[in-house]
Amino acid sequence: MRIATWNVNSVRQRLESLTAWLAACAPDIVCLQETKCTDDAFPRAEIEAAGYNVAVHGQKTFNGVAILARLPFDDVTPRLPGDDADTQARFLEASFSTAAGSVRIACLYLPNGNPPQGDKFVYKIKWMDRLARYARERLALEEPLVLAGDFNAIPTPDDVYDPAAWAGDALFLPATRERFFALTHAGLTDAVRASSDAAGLYTFWDYQAGAWPKNNGIRIDHLLLSPQAADRLTGVGIDRHVRAWEHPSDHVPVWADLAIEVPAR
Repeated sequence: MRIATWNVNSVRQRLESLTAWLAACAPDIVCLQETKCTDDAFPRAEIEAAGYNVAVHGQKTFNGVAILARLPFDDVTPRLPGDDADTQARFLEASFSTAAGSVRIACLYLPNGNPPQGDKFVYKIKWMDRLARYARERLALEEPLVLAGDFNAIPTPDDVYDPAAWAGDALFLPATRERFFALTHAGLTDAVRASSDAAGLYTFWDYQAGAWPKNNGIRIDHLLLSPQAADRLTGVGIDRHVRAWEHPSDHVPVWADLAIEVPAR
């Protein structure tokens, strides 16, 4: 089973790139972030024609998450538990039946949090605290679980081209990093770091200041695995070449292969 995450930065604008990447990478489950459209505006027909079932939790112009899957959904749940007043479309959970039992996927688009002196950072920290509670509850189920998405968190100095330049940014502040590591301390495994400790494994390059050609990147798109998923990890990839495509997203896909047989469609 190949599970991938990609912040597409508007699914309708990147539809051609998305379908091309789906054909080339052949993931079984894909978590998309920043779809930037309502549910009825999502290009469902084109994605279904590519061989995927679709679950979406959208929002006009901003945010938006989706899960694409080659296998049927058992259940789908939008919204991160813990705050009924939070209407931002940033979370979508789905479960699937496999030979390994139920596999649970959470698609996440965490708040950016900038500027860190204001309400946006307060919202980010509260969201991450809710995510930690959710993760602990799901880990207790002892099933393959993957938290996949744009976490807007740079875990370590090896995950950013210039740590000093990002020291005051909400993505790299100690409070953000502490909450990211609270997830790994709870028992989740960072799939990329389970396969490599190399520096320069970036997933995002800003559109400004020539960040892509200079390789001024950061790693903020993550796949976190429960022990039952991490034990089945066989491979990880960052498809950085997608950043060089025409009209790209500023993020690239990240994927992990798990030794879980996918039921025939």
